[in-house]
Order: sequence, then structure tokens, then C-alpha cells
Amino acid sequence: MRVLLVGDSHGRNQNMEKVIRKVSPIDLLIHLGDLEGSEGYLETISPCPVEMVAGNNDFFSRLPREKIIQLGRHKVFMTHGHNHYVNYGNERLREAARQNGCDFVFFGHIHRPVYDMDEDVTVVNPGSISLPRQDNRRPSYAMVDVDRKGEIHITICYI
Repeated sequence: MRVLLVGDSHGRNQNMEKVIRKVSPIDLLIHLGDLEGSEGYLETISPCPVEMVAGNNDFFSRLPREKIIQLGRHKVFMTHGHNHYVNYGNERLREAARQNGCDFVFFGHIHRPVYDMDEDVTVVNPGSISLPRQDNRRPSYAMVDVDRKGEIHITICYI
């Protein structure tokens, strides 16, 4: 299974379109919030099912703030992250994942890529596909590949 993981597009969808064309075929697209009204548009341009959560800028969205999905052998806790104080570290995310029986957390909000593994919970942020904040200021996303044994492999990619 091949999954495109994105976040923080903030209604600026040009890079989203470019990345979908570049990485297709994909089996699932996950958006981690701050779509700013682009939910329907994203579902229209996606060549596959879409999973989404609302971010702090998705004021009138009916999307859930958190969601749990199964990817291969793993349960994934999806959240934008702002309610878990992600600007101060990943421990609250890890605790939320543990409480929900998840061993992966996918989150957004900080606009910087993160791939932080520990013994029981792996934390992943694809960065921002539109408004990056890391040193190189390159828009980023992540590819999540689920192998035949159900194991998850993450690659952070840049546009």
C-alpha cells in the first residue's frame, strides 16, 4: 500500500496537485489539517480515498479533530496537533497514541518535517506542502509505504 501524507496546505493547492501527479499511483491520501475549505477540492483531485482531520485554521469544518486508522499491522493516531502542544515536543502526542492503542502518530501544525521513532510510538509530521518553516523552506510531504508484512516505512520528501 502506498500512502501520500500531507498537511498544512492552507488552501494553497498548487503543490498538492503537483505532488499527486508526481507520486501517483497511490492507494490513500492523508491530510493532517489546515485545509482552509479545500476538503471537497482535495477529494475531487485525489485519485484514491482521502482521510482528513481538521486543523486550528479549519474554523467551520465538519472534519473530526482526531481520527484513528489502520495501516497494515499498525494503528495510527491522526491529529493536527495544536491541542497536544506540539510546539513543545512530542510526548503528549505519544501519550495520546498510547491511550488509544496506537503505535504511530501522524500530525501537522508546526510546518516542519518530523520523523521521531522510539520503542513504542513513532511520531511523523510531513511538514507543510505549502508554507514550510524549516531551515531550507522547501515544501515537504511524506510517503508511507506499507509492505506485504504490514510494516510501515516512511520517507520525507521535498518539492
